[in-house]
Amino acid sequence: MKAKAKKMSDELRPEYDFDYGKAIRGRYYRRILEEGANAVMLEKDVAKAFVDSAAVNDALRSLLDLARTTERLRRRSSGRAPARR
Repeated sequence: MKAKAKKMSDELRPEYDFDYGKAIRGRYYRRILEEGANAVMLEKDVAKAFVDSAAVNDALRSLLDLARTTERLRRRSSGRAPARR
């Protein structure tokens, strides 16, 4: 048997009174490009570890700093000592 499709209501609550006649398409487009904003969805367990976006940014910056400082350790050795002249 097929499940009955739920009837979609086209009515919005009174507090959602949108006047699309006044809407401006792409209003924040330039600001997003200039600021370089990027939206990222976090998994629920990860989001619980951070209070706000600033905390996420701090954690990611410290991870990037750690990656930069340990870059020398990540390079593979060629197995030979460098030639001396």
